[in-house]
Amino acid sequence: MKSKTMKIAIPGGKGVSGLLEQPRGARACYVLAHGAGAGMKHPFLAAVAAGLAQRRIATLRYNFPYMERRSRSVDKPEVAHAAVRAAVKVAARTKLPLFAGGKSFGGRMTSQAQAESPLPGVRGLVFLGFPLHPPGKPDQLRDAHLPSIHVPVICFNGTRDPFCTPSLMEEVLTRVTTNWEMHWVEGADHSFHVLKSSGKTDAEVQNQMSDTIRNWVERREKENENDR
Repeated sequence: MKSKTMKIAIPGGKGVSGLLEQPRGARACYVLAHGAGAGMKHPFLAAVAAGLAQRRIATLRYNFPYMERRSRSVDKPEVAHAAVRAAVKVAARTKLPLFAGGKSFGGRMTSQAQAESPLPGVRGLVFLGFPLHPPGKPDQLRDAHLPSIHVPVICFNGTRDPFCTPSLMEEVLTRVTTNWEMHWVEGADHSFHVLKSSGKTDAEVQNQMSDTIRNWVERREKENENDR
């Protein structure tokens, strides 16, 4: 597998770190953004990248500027959106079909960027633990931009995720017009950790998620071929 570290230039700001992992015979590339509390080398993201590489999906992980500065305060949306767009531009050099998204905050910033103006070449969005609302504040929904997304979406959330109440997400999805495929991971929390009583391990959950993403990407590619 080809692994390449790089600096991703952001217009009007300093560059951020990126890591491209491209397996031989890759069929697609997933631009994978990190969550609010940890950068691109977090073990969860590394495991996602490894699992997808085994399934011939490349990943481009990258840091947001605040993480590069080691700041505790996340970037303003416009700064985060610029980072998303810069990473997508770099990923396009692979000449592979592009998908984008990420974990929690990273997925939300990608969704906002896509809703604001379509990300060039991105054929779908992949969200891992979409933060629909702050923990304990289900009245503060972060859904206003979602109806403006017009590419297919696949989203994974745990049923114990305090950032995403299942009933609220299902109600929000009635207002979304794109093809949004929702997958609830039974017993998982925001980090996709499952209790022993679930009968599954965290590794098994991640493997199932990787299989589901691969199958979804394959379906998107078939649909794209049929549209040609």
